[in-house]
Amino acid sequence: MNALPKKVLAVIPARGGSKGVPGKNLAAVGGVPLVVRAVRACLAARHVTDVAVSTDDPAIASAAAAAGAHVVVRPAAIAGDTATSEAAVLHALEGHADADVVLLVQCTSPFLTHQDVDGVAAAVVVDGADTAVTVAPFHGFVWRESVPEGGEGLGHDKAFRPRRQDRPQDFLETGAAYAMDAEGFRTHRHRFFGHTALVRTDPARVLEIDDPHDLARARALAPLLDPARTPDHADVDAVVLDFDGTQTDDRVLIDSEGRELVAVHRGDGLGIAALRRAGLKLLILSTEQNPVVAARARKLKIPVLHGVDRKDLALKQWCEDAGIDPARVLYAGNDVNDLPCFSLVGWPVAVADAHDSVRAAARAVTATPGGEGAIREIAAWLLGPELHHTPSLHNSPAQ
Repeated sequence: MNALPKKVLAVIPARGGSKGVPGKNLAAVGGVPLVVRAVRACLAARHVTDVAVSTDDPAIASAAAAAGAHVVVRPAAIAGDTATSEAAVLHALEGHADADVVLLVQCTSPFLTHQDVDGVAAAVVVDGADTAVTVAPFHGFVWRESVPEGGEGLGHDKAFRPRRQDRPQDFLETGAAYAMDAEGFRTHRHRFFGHTALVRTDPARVLEIDDPHDLARARALAPLLDPARTPDHADVDAVVLDFDGTQTDDRVLIDSEGRELVAVHRGDGLGIAALRRAGLKLLILSTEQNPVVAARARKLKIPVLHGVDRKDLALKQWCEDAGIDPARVLYAGNDVNDLPCFSLVGWPVAVADAHDSVRAAARAVTATPGGEGAIREIAAWLLGPELHHTPSLHNSPAQ
């Protein structure tokens, strides 16, 4: 008779309080909040049967639940600065008495993959280890400052410098994922006991977010390390578009009478018309007060909110009024005043020539600059390859 499959619970601790990076666990990397990135990695892991997020924060709970995790409300006694991750895992286990294996997954490691999660789970489920941890090969010399001797080598003699290939292989604990036999964890109450398996991961992906500099580095690395993906129609219910720099090339022409003109791309108009016919809700949202924005919206036959000081508040209200889940909104922008909106929606998209900080915060980036067909490109993502090929169209001025 075949043995019953093991039940594997992945627990993601995610407190609301963070002194180093306020709101850290909801900070977006690659356009996706850290807690959501961790949930997705766990849900995609083959051996994981249940995913729980332990939190004391309603906003984190909402994001985790929307991503598909079970939320465990963490009591105040284990939610302070001195609370341990082990305490959160033990508390989550109380509601999963049938778990055979429990995982501790840290959402502060943004480049954790589902293969990493599966690796530690398999080490316990399949290979029979008591515990497992993700590690990366490490070849550096570790030093500690002491008094009065000064720098002191740890694990090496500073008078003797062997070549890397002559030294034993060392490993750095990544802090990303751990697996424990559930019964053993309940007994020992810490993450390392018995036989500990080392699960190797890619050193290039090792990063823990503890301060704002770490977060900035993660956002810069996301376009290089995250698998490229653009949304399709199944991901999105609404498309919200910035105007200047997104539907235009961010230039303004002024005639002798002081009237302002901007150039828009006819291909964008075709793309917007296709999105409208497909039943997607559309909105132009802009801080610009120039009536050209409203004129363009009338021509495109879509609603507009312009001259808006707080675009994020306007977007939130529009979603509430329209009954749209912000997680299913694509917002396309190009400059720093779009960043608050990026943090609200499920698909923040930057045009190719957007400000560096906007590109870093985006979940997807167009290959086309603003005003040169970027919106047509987004329409092709959502509606199919037949929209990829734009006829040769010149930009047209809009007054």
